[in-house]
Amino acid sequence: MKFPLISDIASTNVISIDVNSSISQAIDKMITHEHRNVLVNNLNEYYIFTVLDVLNIQAANISLDTKLKDVNLSKIPTINREQNILDTLEHLNDSIEYLCVINRDKSLYGLVTHTDITSNIDPDTLMDNFRLDDFLKLGRRVKWVNKNDTTLQLLDNMVSGSFDNVIVVEDRKPIGILTTKDVMELIKNRSDLSLSVSHYMSSPVDSIDKNATIKEALNFVKEKNYKRVVVVDSEGELAGIIAQKELISLTYSRWAVLMKEYQSELSEINNMLENKNREYEVMASTDSLTGLYNRHKFSELYLSSYTSMIQRNAKMSLIIVDIDFFKKVNDTYGHNVGDKVLIQVAHSLIRTLRHIDIVCRWGGEEFVVLLPTATLENATLLSQKLRENMHHLDIDKIDAISASFGVSEVKEGDSMQDVIDRADKALYLAKDSGRDCVKTELDT
Repeated sequence: MKFPLISDIASTNVISIDVNSSISQAIDKMITHEHRNVLVNNLNEYYIFTVLDVLNIQAANISLDTKLKDVNLSKIPTINREQNILDTLEHLNDSIEYLCVINRDKSLYGLVTHTDITSNIDPDTLMDNFRLDDFLKLGRRVKWVNKNDTTLQLLDNMVSGSFDNVIVVEDRKPIGILTTKDVMELIKNRSDLSLSVSHYMSSPVDSIDKNATIKEALNFVKEKNYKRVVVVDSEGELAGIIAQKELISLTYSRWAVLMKEYQSELSEINNMLENKNREYEVMASTDSLTGLYNRHKFSELYLSSYTSMIQRNAKMSLIIVDIDFFKKVNDTYGHNVGDKVLIQVAHSLIRTLRHIDIVCRWGGEEFVVLLPTATLENATLLSQKLRENMHHLDIDKIDAISASFGVSEVKEGDSMQDVIDRADKALYLAKDSGRDCVKTELDT
């Protein structure tokens, strides 16, 4: 099996500008060529100047006469034109969606985007049985706004959150999308940003059902020439959004299997496969929103920790943490703020816990913590400290949050579910006792 060379798939129609040029000249070039970005050349090192950079510059009142060399631009990774498409895989997790293709002398040859890579993946090699819904269950979220929000608010959000697109919803159903390409039009036309998003959004939104396969989704973006897929449920409500690079990442495990069938190329890609397998093992073990372990990985770690506890005749305890009134947070402030709460709580747990403690996002607003060597008394004291730390979290728009805690001690012969059940009963008692408190299995 042969794979395309980078030179075969790279685009050589690249808009570039010298680093000594001004911001104003770069913007003029972007508008003239109707590009969302321009490549900046600095002695064979390459940077990208984007619409988000333009918005940040406007927000900071930086003079448009400023030289590009004085602006903090993102550097683009480079790849030699004689390498093949497999060599791009290590860059797919980068936030920048471009690779700069260079000649042997390091001069510019062209650009490779996630679109170019997607277009050169054979759909027959994809996982027909892997569905979008399975991927969305990992906790991925999308930035969305209501149609009546002002465009200025939206642009502020895009800058602060580094979003390259937002979905406009009505009754949770996607009715429009605004991308950085649309933002360039707003800048070019000096549009009135006090108007609602609905004036400028692209509509209607092409979407795909969450039960579609990865193969169908990749064919969808190739046919539509999209950089992302908007995913909806059976009621047409927004379920999430998946970028091209994420689709490519999902196909990689299938590629790895196919590669092993072609012995002639195995030697040159073996190291790459090993590195990528380690990366995707991490992806499969963690919750993508909070970065904590997911339930599946926690179950594995519980078994090894339990074995160690028995061998050493040690103690071990478990805590269930549940954020109080979390549904009210989502209903009042929206899921974007809800996500911030989950992330802040996760960070608070990690900061307080020991390096040997194991913490996972159990599901929704619930977290589980396993404490090797900790007695029930130790775990209770730690839970009180975790509970008090919740009160000091500074989360946008929300005055304060609290959480309830259920604690149990692992006993010899316990299954993980036994320990979870006892902690869960203690948690329900904490909820019934007014929330924002700690209860143990001894209290039930």
